[in-house]
Amino acid sequence: MELTTLERLPLWIGGRAVAPTTTRYGEVTNPATGEVIRHVPFANAADVDAAVQAADAAWTTWRAAPALRRARVLMRFRDLLDRHKKDLAKVVTQEHGKTLADAEGSLTRGLEVVEFATGIPHLLKGEYSETVGTDVDSYSLRQALGVCAGITPFNFPAMVPMWMFPVAIACGNTFVLKPSERDPSLSLRLAELLQEAGLPDGVFNVVHGDKEAVDALLRHPLVKAVSFVGSTPIAKYIYATGAAHGKRVQALGGAKNHAVVMPDADLDFATEAIIGAGYGSAGERCMAISAVVAVGDVANSLVEKLAARARNVTVGPGNADKIEMGPVITCAARDRIVGLIDRGVAEGARLVVDGRGPEAQGHAEGFFVGATLFDDVRREMTIYREEIFGPVLCVLRVESLTEAIALINDNPYANGAALFTRSGYAARQFQQHTEVGMTGINVPIPVPMAFYSFGGWRNSLFGDLNVHGADGVRFYTKLKTVTSRWPDDGSAAPGFHMPLMG
Repeated sequence: MELTTLERLPLWIGGRAVAPTTTRYGEVTNPATGEVIRHVPFANAADVDAAVQAADAAWTTWRAAPALRRARVLMRFRDLLDRHKKDLAKVVTQEHGKTLADAEGSLTRGLEVVEFATGIPHLLKGEYSETVGTDVDSYSLRQALGVCAGITPFNFPAMVPMWMFPVAIACGNTFVLKPSERDPSLSLRLAELLQEAGLPDGVFNVVHGDKEAVDALLRHPLVKAVSFVGSTPIAKYIYATGAAHGKRVQALGGAKNHAVVMPDADLDFATEAIIGAGYGSAGERCMAISAVVAVGDVANSLVEKLAARARNVTVGPGNADKIEMGPVITCAARDRIVGLIDRGVAEGARLVVDGRGPEAQGHAEGFFVGATLFDDVRREMTIYREEIFGPVLCVLRVESLTEAIALINDNPYANGAALFTRSGYAARQFQQHTEVGMTGINVPIPVPMAFYSFGGWRNSLFGDLNVHGADGVRFYTKLKTVTSRWPDDGSAAPGFHMPLMG
């Protein structure tokens, strides 16, 4: 592509901004205006290799650093994040489009993982057993893997990378981040703040790019583990390709999250919760509610309340006052969402609130879709089967909680589900029998706190370990078990038989 005088972003390798060797660049746009604001390099295999080599060179020293020293770097990083939160949120809003309040909230959730990572020395402790056999002791260690990579999506350019690299770094690994090419600038600011916090050069690196950079990371022999968040088709590819090249992989995919509303629910509370969970961040969340399941005779009242609130969702640029929902990330994303709304109408769903072509005064070129609400959606319809990843709520009607649970369990995605009820019995049935990774009771987006782990089931996660929390520590470390004996002469030689510990 032909470049203009707009800023060209660098890579971050070995503790400094580095010009790439690639000649391929992409455009970064402001979704609220449609304006191209800078260019991002698409790293080639040589660029990726430089980052991995820098990370590998730094690993020997970093892994040997005391765990508390690593934690103290992250403590300083946490303080810098907090101090610069508003400025960082502006970067997110400019390139992603979400409101400033939402951007700050995502930074806070990422910061919470950093706080968790500062306590990881406690979780790195192994187990010890004295005298498992005569004069024999046994103990376990958790040791770092080496160079780890993170491939992260556009919808949370701060939070999702911070699900990964703080935990990896605290465990003694080094890290190469490949952020989304759609909103890449925040990753460079994180690198600068890590350096200011005292992180040694090479421990954290950033390469921008597309599939070429991703494939180079997946195939590089020095990369030991890969973390990914994105769509299910790409998650499957990441998992299969990374595993085929001998890497540990956690790949989080798409979602179709359900909110079940019982007849005894507080409808005003449920309505506000579902509106925020469905339309917040323009629906571009892997934990967004997109399917509302109305049980029994609650449906008409619930749809009426949802429609009244959806019609009043304010749409506009994320940096404006009193805006609840910003644009979606690209023109292509907007057109795809509008196409799916068209498909829903064609397949017979009742379009209660139409968000196509909303007015965002002064921003006619922005990528806006308004709050959209469908009723009478059936499970075979495209708008239910596919992840829309936009501000579209689909209401399905069922007769019982049992039918609602069966609907959830039949869906190929299994990230999260929520229930709105006043019944403890119904809540217990729901949490016991829904086959999803994260469940909310009167909580619409049940994203766990940082000291728990985040991840779905079925087509929403590929790999055995979730992100952050204790699973994150397990993912970024390997277990070693040591059995030791210190005889004072040769009388305890084991011989040729199977060694026994009795």
